[in-house]
Amino acid sequence: MTVRLALTPSAFVTDFYTSFWWIPTLVLASALAVKLPTIVRLWKDPLLRAVGGLLLLACSVFVFVAPSTIAWTNRVTGVPNIAAPLVYSLLTAFCGSCLLLIIAWRNGLSEHAPTTRRARRLVVTSYGAVIVVLWMLFALADVPVERLRDLDTYYATTPFMREEILLYLLAHCVAVLITSRLIWNWVRTDGLDGWLRWGLVFLGGGYAMNLVFDAAKLTAVAARWTGHDLDWLSTKAAPPVAGLSAVLIAVGFILPHIGQYLQDRWRVRLAHRELAPLYQLMRSVQGRGVPRVLRAAPELRLIRRETYIRDVLLPLARHLDEDLRRRAEDAALALGHPPERARALAAAVALLEAVEARRGTEGDEEAADGVDTARLLREIGAVSRALRRRDAVAQVRARAASLGSAQGTR
Repeated sequence: MTVRLALTPSAFVTDFYTSFWWIPTLVLASALAVKLPTIVRLWKDPLLRAVGGLLLLACSVFVFVAPSTIAWTNRVTGVPNIAAPLVYSLLTAFCGSCLLLIIAWRNGLSEHAPTTRRARRLVVTSYGAVIVVLWMLFALADVPVERLRDLDTYYATTPFMREEILLYLLAHCVAVLITSRLIWNWVRTDGLDGWLRWGLVFLGGGYAMNLVFDAAKLTAVAARWTGHDLDWLSTKAAPPVAGLSAVLIAVGFILPHIGQYLQDRWRVRLAHRELAPLYQLMRSVQGRGVPRVLRAAPELRLIRRETYIRDVLLPLARHLDEDLRRRAEDAALALGHPPERARALAAAVALLEAVEARRGTEGDEEAADGVDTARLLREIGAVSRALRRRDAVAQVRARAASLGSAQGTR
């Protein structure tokens, strides 16, 4: 009889990451897929190019860092541990893309300025040189034993490999430190869009987790140099931290795009819904509504409803009573409604009277003189919202009628 001991929290996280390492890859790939149409459409935008490069490199890192991919790479090439400089190079390129992203963000449209070009050349040259040195150090190192999970600590004291491990970690740490600091400075900027601010918060959290990753790796490597064994920091703590960092960074890139998209869709649907009372009133005049179109986009449905309302309002204008509208506005103000709402309620009262006056009348459909149809057409949303409160409209209508009666007896 075997007894299965309960996993500790650390062991559970490690086991989860080992089994589901593809989750951060999938999230990063989703972020890239969301951004890709915009990147292709606006390819000349340096910021979008930097975002695309960063996400592509981040996906590549998590694909090639998987133990199964490491073993496959070593087996195909026939060189033990050659996956190490490949992964280190991808991670270093990711660091460089982080800095290029910051340069593109800080300089925006001035990407062709001399200072911007120098900064970009410096990043590309520096991190390109680091990648070249990584491969040179690997060629000089003696690493015959294949290590799929603990190469950093296993070869931490091996000549040339020791320097390679330290070099990639320091290059990563410097880039992440600069990027993280600039992102958090950006978060504190006034006037940011809410979705962008939250996206930056997630990005900042992701890069902060990268610093935790570097700290764990460097501590484990330094422990080997001093004869101690803290390998668990590199093999058990660092990988889940890297996975969480990737998820946060991907969410940071996705959130502003998806959030703004959903917010725009919600506004369109809300505007379409707000026009429903006025649309139903116009439909009672016309006798038929907007023809239904299957799979019509929300924006198209809103435009069709607005167009229908305006098309019915124009011939209805000849029946509008401008004196009634003014009395209704005075009545609404007397009842304590704010000026904008009073105008909308007055227009609603005038429209209801016009609809009743039109029923049973036919003939000339030209607009009556003195009727401000332009303002009415601009304020269809406010008028429709006023029609939703039929009790308020009835109160204003009754008070306007009493004011009319009082004026008539003078």
